[in-house]
Amino acid sequence: MSVVSIEREGEVAVVTVDNPPVNALGQALRQGLWDAVATLDADPDVRAVVLICAGRTFIAGADVREFGKPPVEPHLPDVVNRIEGAVKPWVAAIHGSALGGGFEVALGCRFRVALDGASVGLPEVGLGIVPGASGTVRTPRVAGAAAAVDLVTTGKPVKAAKAQAMGLVDAVMTGDLRAGAVAFARAALGAPLPLPASERPVADPGADFWAEQQTAVAKRAKGEAAPLRALACVQKAVQAPFAEALAFERATFLDLRGSDQAAALRHVFFAERAAPRPAHLGDAKLLALRTAGVIGGGTMGAGIAAALRDAGLPVVLIERDAEALARGLANLQAIFDGGVKRGKLTPEQAAARMAGVSGSTDYAALADTDLVIEAVFEEIGVKRAVFAELARHCRADAVLATNTSYLDPRAIAEGLANPGRFIGLHFFSPANVMKLLEIVPTPETAPETLATGFALARALGKIPVQAGICEGFIGNRILKRYRAAAEALVRQGVAIAEVDAAMRGFGFAMGPFEAQDLGGLDIAFLQREGARAAGQEVPETLGDLLVRAGRKGQKTGGGWYDYAPGDRKPQASARVAEVLAAVITAGPALDRAAIAERLVGEMAAEGEAILAEGIALSPSDIDLVEIHGYGFPRWRGGPMHYTARKG
Repeated sequence: MSVVSIEREGEVAVVTVDNPPVNALGQALRQGLWDAVATLDADPDVRAVVLICAGRTFIAGADVREFGKPPVEPHLPDVVNRIEGAVKPWVAAIHGSALGGGFEVALGCRFRVALDGASVGLPEVGLGIVPGASGTVRTPRVAGAAAAVDLVTTGKPVKAAKAQAMGLVDAVMTGDLRAGAVAFARAALGAPLPLPASERPVADPGADFWAEQQTAVAKRAKGEAAPLRALACVQKAVQAPFAEALAFERATFLDLRGSDQAAALRHVFFAERAAPRPAHLGDAKLLALRTAGVIGGGTMGAGIAAALRDAGLPVVLIERDAEALARGLANLQAIFDGGVKRGKLTPEQAAARMAGVSGSTDYAALADTDLVIEAVFEEIGVKRAVFAELARHCRADAVLATNTSYLDPRAIAEGLANPGRFIGLHFFSPANVMKLLEIVPTPETAPETLATGFALARALGKIPVQAGICEGFIGNRILKRYRAAAEALVRQGVAIAEVDAAMRGFGFAMGPFEAQDLGGLDIAFLQREGARAAGQEVPETLGDLLVRAGRKGQKTGGGWYDYAPGDRKPQASARVAEVLAAVITAGPALDRAAIAERLVGEMAAEGEAILAEGIALSPSDIDLVEIHGYGFPRWRGGPMHYTARKG
């Protein structure tokens, strides 16, 4: 069956694209649009054309099956030019999302109308490229330079109403899109037609505007190439003739398409796409998820409860006493209040979120919950006591989960009746913000429970990664080696600030020592002390020396760095130099690039060990953990992809 069909409603032809699931711009679709122009231009009874799509969305972008492959004719820029140059004016009727090449097709149409729930955008920078079919050239001619810069350098789509205000669409509709678009087309024939986008004039905002945008985009990109290259394309579009700007955009697109950054971002795209529904789950039945309970209202527990409420699940919060419960509910209220302050929630939405939370000090309140997540202090005795209570009060088929970061889930669930319902769900703080969820089954975890863990991740908008059981699972195990390698460099005489600067230069938001100061050095210290108390041989770290000297990070005014009161800017510390002097020796000089390569190599080496032990199922899973849980720069692809690409 053809992916492009034509019907006629009097003098208006309706071209329908039907290429499930998202009407991607594969070769057959491009050819169908190419042929439709010729067919309708030759029809004397047709005066206008409406382009509409079947299914849940307008053309949502490129066909991912063609990513990384040589393009096949007809090329998309030629298709867009052909639509714009048609004798009969085309009207794009948008529902769902018109993204990337899909929006470029719409820009080739003389008019664009959209349902009120639709969105449009040019997200190519997220794949390390720029629009390649006139997105950077036609957009400023339709909506102006400032709107074009925002759209193409951020890659963020905009909803229909905003798109209309920006000039990207001509009308926003409700109800029957096809009927509305046909009526719009008929009405448009009664007035002078606007110029095609390629012929419209565009004002140059001036040198100061471009300098400001260069600074802002560079700061936001943090080493990513595509946003700055996209900005250059828009500037060229504003300052040069259409054909010259189009050639510049295409050359930029082709140059970036083969780059390391584009390869990395494609790798991450496909990994994220596969993560929520891994093939090994098969057809395992999902358990009901209608209500949830959270044990513990501290930072982590409140974050988990907030994430559950954001997904629409009613939550029962359990704490050990009335005072702790009041603090937990206050923590949760503070999260929702923060959402209002940042404009993420309306006051009414925040109130509704909070109204869906009930608190209790009695585990009997969990009698009918489908899922309970424990998020109490990281101590095995405390956690076992919680699960003993859950075993007494919860339904026998309720899913029981622990949020442990380091402890062996098998030890936590020891003696639990129906152990098939037990699973580890390791959230990352703040749990309502961080996208990573490590899912840790025990040998007894039932397939239905595991599949339900992944379903929960989808409901919460998380990136789920299955991890085997070992100390720290995937992420914290790699973090431990990363920090140890960073400390080893300091022992060899590399300055603490140089290590942090090297990792920021690589693309991390913070270096390893800055990050420890922010989170607190005492957290890992207490974990090591617990292991020592249990009889394990744990070498003394530099962090241990600092904690014993009273330096726990920003919260004590000093950790690896000094901090002035009320100021989070790290300052080199004479006291740290004094504490560590006895264990630092002079080693070979390393530049920042060599430091970063050393530390990323250590991360990848630990990843290889994790793969060999079966703790992670694939290298891409490790990359997702590092990107979404630990700030590894997305455009580097993760430590496994990066080192493999480097050879």
